[in-house]
Amino acid sequence: MSDRKGPTTTHRSELVDLDAEQTFELDRRHVFHSWSAQAALAPMVITKAQGSHVWDGEGHRLLDFTSQLVFTNLGHQHPRVVSAVQEQAAHLCTVAPQHANAARSEAARLVASHTPEGLDKVFFTNGGADANEHAVRMARLHTGRPKVLSTYRSYHGGTQLAINLTGDPRRWPNDQAASGTVHFFGPYLYRSAFHATTQEEEGERALEHLAQVIALEGPGTIAAIVLESIPGTAGIMVPPPGYLSGVRELCDRHGILLVLDEVMAGFGRAGRWFACEHDAVVPDLLTFAKGVNSGYVPLGGVAISAEVAATFAERPYPGGLTYSGHPLACAAAVATIRTMEDDRVVEHAAALGEEVFAPGLEALRAEHEWIGDVRGTGAFWAVELVADRATREPLAPYVGTSPQLGAVVAACKRRGLLPLAAGNRIHLVPPLTTSATEVQEAIGILGEALGEAAATA
Repeated sequence: MSDRKGPTTTHRSELVDLDAEQTFELDRRHVFHSWSAQAALAPMVITKAQGSHVWDGEGHRLLDFTSQLVFTNLGHQHPRVVSAVQEQAAHLCTVAPQHANAARSEAARLVASHTPEGLDKVFFTNGGADANEHAVRMARLHTGRPKVLSTYRSYHGGTQLAINLTGDPRRWPNDQAASGTVHFFGPYLYRSAFHATTQEEEGERALEHLAQVIALEGPGTIAAIVLESIPGTAGIMVPPPGYLSGVRELCDRHGILLVLDEVMAGFGRAGRWFACEHDAVVPDLLTFAKGVNSGYVPLGGVAISAEVAATFAERPYPGGLTYSGHPLACAAAVATIRTMEDDRVVEHAAALGEEVFAPGLEALRAEHEWIGDVRGTGAFWAVELVADRATREPLAPYVGTSPQLGAVVAACKRRGLLPLAAGNRIHLVPPLTTSATEVQEAIGILGEALGEAAATA
């Protein structure tokens, strides 16, 4: 007979209760941060968050126009999502992925109910990088081909294959030239690689360029073209109408799979459930993460066409993850998607883009010489800053920052706005639930910050 004692009847809260100073000190002693030289770091402490706001370690409230890393689509501490995670934890915290569970089944159904028609199977991952890894693996196994094409201005994740798919400079230190990836230029009218002067010209010439890359690489060697439906981290460059459908046609012509990365642009961010809907394009594989459950618990996935899924009907798929379809993450996804449906969140994001962001940012561009371009859709916008409008010289380098950009960000924070700085751009990517009044407030703060920084430059 065991004499092990049963559970104690007393309960002590396991919530970590550190003040801002203790939090910062322990972070600098023990935490190794991403994409950073560790010695120079001084991370801002976040003590709490609610809706469209966060509070820093000094008690200042900031409008969060970063959505952290563009994932809190329903804002912070949404009661339906918090309750769903709590209820799921009380019922079934975790289960191995080989077993069916209700949270994963319903999450998969809800995802499939909004993906483009025919993408009815869902493979769950832990986030966007491994979603792209598995999409490429599926494409290579389905086609029997090795190469994958992706654009230079792109970001697809930090794992080994995903970082090689990535086009931006974070790839360079990790590029071992052994992942079978080939890069090409996507459309970007403001800094056109094709000397285009209109969106129509840019789209046509970008497609001609891609057709040449396919021909010179050998169509029979290419498994997939992987594209962000709207490149996010690289600059929120909405493709010209017809571009994605043109890529779809090139893929069909050569037996290449089209993989659309909707990790950032999906789940309402671009004013549609998925950004590819703007061009009515159906990919063979669609990757997602971030907004699927507002980032409350890590979750990503691949939505799979019937043709690709059939490849693995009798042939085992050689891949998996310990936490694939984790119940807590899937419960958060169920609550997020149902809330988006009930509260018409996608429609609200579209209206913010058309009625508030677009006119507000265009008016700002007319006032400030440092603004070279504004572009976006839904709650997904970039303000490109230049030192000279005529030459389009960036206000900060493609890799890194500059004193001028740093001054703009600092002035925003002093006025209560947390912006997302990327290269020479300010990205305005708030929760999709942000009000029109809050967007107007943020645009006003950015205008004041630009005026202050320019006056002291």
